Amino acid sequence: MARSTRQQRRQRRAQQRPALAGGPPERPPAPPVAHGDQEPRPSREPRPERSDEVRSGIPGVRFLRESWAELNKVEWPNQQQLVSGTAVVLIACLITGAYLYLNDQVWQWVIQHVVIK
Repeated sequence: MARSTRQQRRQRRAQQRPALAGGPPERPPAPPVAHGDQEPRPSREPRPERSDEVRSGIPGVRFLRESWAELNKVEWPNQQQLVSGTAVVLIACLITGAYLYLNDQVWQWVIQHVVIK
């Protein structure tokens, strides 16, 4: 089976579950109260029984296969995105380093000239 593109997955999800335009769906009306002093109980749907999945294979090998499958789904950045992201990180590091250096110099002066004297 060929991998589906992001656009195909989005279209499939949109068909399965349309967006809620007017907010969440309305709740069904509460059942009438038999006695005046009792509050109505919220109706709860029974939970479907969980079927324990039987997974075949050696657990470590299965984990590696599943991990590899997930890594194949990742949209890796292209070179331009990688370069721009690296530049942002380096600039942020320089700004933070300069701030910490200046802060250290100010407090060093305050300690030497105000507190010690």
